Amino acid sequence: ALPICFVECGAAQQESLGWVEPRGEKHGPLVESVAGQWILKLCIETKAVPGGAVKSQLEARLDKIEQDTGRRPKGKAAKELKEEIVQELLPRAFPKRGSTPIWIDLQKNLIVIGAASAKKADKIVTLLTELLEGGIRLELVQTQLSAAVAMADWLATKEAPPGFTIDRECELKQPDSEKSLVRYARHTLDIDEVGEHIRQGKLPTQLAMTWDSRVSFVLTEQFALKKIKLLDVVLEGQ
Repeated sequence: ALPICFVECGAAQQESLGWVEPRGEKHGPLVESVAGQWILKLCIETKAVPGGAVKSQLEARLDKIEQDTGRRPKGKAAKELKEEIVQELLPRAFPKRGSTPIWIDLQKNLIVIGAASAKKADKIVTLLTELLEGGIRLELVQTQLSAAVAMADWLATKEAPPGFTIDRECELKQPDSEKSLVRYARHTLDIDEVGEHIRQGKLPTQLAMTWDSRVSFVLTEQFALKKIKLLDVVLEGQ
């Protein structure tokens, strides 16, 4: 079962999450089914109190208690006082909201999470597992070659895999203690210099590519896709 629709944080609530309409249509479906693929969007709202404000109020209260009783609270007592201050200030904190798209391919048993960091993706994976009460088991995609080794081969041979092209952005790093770095931006990569860097032991950590002249992206050594962009040929066909 899916969680309830997203509801914004209450006055003293630090975090709220729930599903929203993937297409942004009010009162629309929370799950879009497109050619057997499921598209969802998880909305997360957080409220944070500035650490400086908490610290200044905490110091003032500790000083007052010490003045009144002759003893300054420490350890658990000081921690509880800090948490009390946070709860008091939360109603005045500004909320920060963000959403994460989730694509579920039922036929291929794949889930793609549009998160910018592994930590955020892990949080959503944990949420999905809890929601389905253990009825789903998720593992990272395993490939025969690491992304870095595959990208190095494409650059060295100057040949991308079928259906893909190599674009004009790349980052190469030496996997040793010095970690020397070479970065190309808006520069052709079909040059011998790039192959020489690879022969010297550097491995690609990022590589810009395009699929089928329709979608451009940057592939990372962690096998993540970043800077995903639909090209004009796709947008014109809408």
